[in-house]
Amino acid sequence: MLTSLFPAPRPPRSGTRFSGWRIVAVAAVALGMTGPGQTVGVSVFIDPMMETLALTRSQVSTAYLLGTLTGAFALPTAGRILDARGTRVTMAIIGGVFGVVLMAMAGVVGLISLTLGFAGIRMFGQGALGLTATTAPAPWFDRRRGFAIGVTTAVGSAVLSLFPLVAAAVIPAIGWRAAWVVTGLTVWLVVVPLAARAMIDHPSDVGQQADGAEPRVDAEEVARAAAAASFTRGEALRTPMFWAVAGATATTGMIGTGLAFHQIDLLGEQGLTPVQAAANFLPQTAASLLAPLAVGSMVDRFAARWVLTTSMLLLMAAMVGVVLVSPGWTAIAYGVTVGAAGASARALEAASFPKLYGLAHLGSIRGVVTAISVGSTAFGPLALAIGRDLTGSYELVLRLLLVFPAAVIVLGLLAPTPSRQRALGVPPA
Repeated sequence: MLTSLFPAPRPPRSGTRFSGWRIVAVAAVALGMTGPGQTVGVSVFIDPMMETLALTRSQVSTAYLLGTLTGAFALPTAGRILDARGTRVTMAIIGGVFGVVLMAMAGVVGLISLTLGFAGIRMFGQGALGLTATTAPAPWFDRRRGFAIGVTTAVGSAVLSLFPLVAAAVIPAIGWRAAWVVTGLTVWLVVVPLAARAMIDHPSDVGQQADGAEPRVDAEEVARAAAAASFTRGEALRTPMFWAVAGATATTGMIGTGLAFHQIDLLGEQGLTPVQAAANFLPQTAASLLAPLAVGSMVDRFAARWVLTTSMLLLMAAMVGVVLVSPGWTAIAYGVTVGAAGASARALEAASFPKLYGLAHLGSIRGVVTAISVGSTAFGPLALAIGRDLTGSYELVLRLLLVFPAAVIVLGLLAPTPSRQRALGVPPA
């Protein structure tokens, strides 16, 4: 239905300016619009919704867990649709549905409807729209693919990280129910027209080549060779590096989501006021802007395992250091560290998978990782809530969770570079 309402835009003429950076800009805006479905966006709504609905923090955390897990199940299918239908159509459809789900959050009346609402915004916001946006630039670049995806992730992360500050100002003025409606309308007005009118699936659709290179007479042969060299989803899942990178995104998703979900309360224990705790998203935003640029450039030059290790070490530093935070520079240092850890893990997966596994089945492969990552975020808020309920503090549960990033570092350092022969069980020649 949306494909008929929003037909493909007329592509620019062959020989015009390279459109790759335009696609990066469109993808970054779309990624930024996932903010209402991200934990940093949802976290601002938690306390006023708890008060109105008479729910405990553990009940809301459980609803978030169940809703997130439910939403994650659909993401491999979203990846296959992305491969089959292309970025433009997929983004337009997802943007339209995401807007509907956000407005439906205004009608939440209890635990069941809250769980269903969480499932929708996590499936279509953080999951499907984020997957589509970060995949869009991949066909447009080769030599600078990591940098281009890093720019997309950096700018998009910066935009979405500003959402809690805007929501924190809007909710007291119009109420949380009206604020959900406003966010849904905003997604409609931005994502759907942008996808329908500005997105282009592949450089070949407009007579261009990756990186803006001169068109080649043997372009079809090059495309066939690239497809033959690409991993299928099944082949990719048989490589240890897939699980190392998936483990990094899942670990960062789980623990980072827990930290963000309870940020007001967590930093409140360290002496920060609610306003100071909310303002800590600002250094996280700054780190989210810079880290993907560095990660994208590193992926273009170095093995993914070293970027993975750096990301996990940053996460471990944030987990250990948060209990030492006090108002002032230590709070800023914590915000920078946790923001850099999350952004670097997301950028690592988006930038490294086209290099490791090719483009032909990229949506299907990344759909599995996105499902794992989104599913993992379900457990962080509940784990931290239970830990706090049992011990009166977040410190012990954060220390216990250190085992996850440590295990990912070990797996990443031991995992070999992906080989199609090895994935198929064929000994190298």
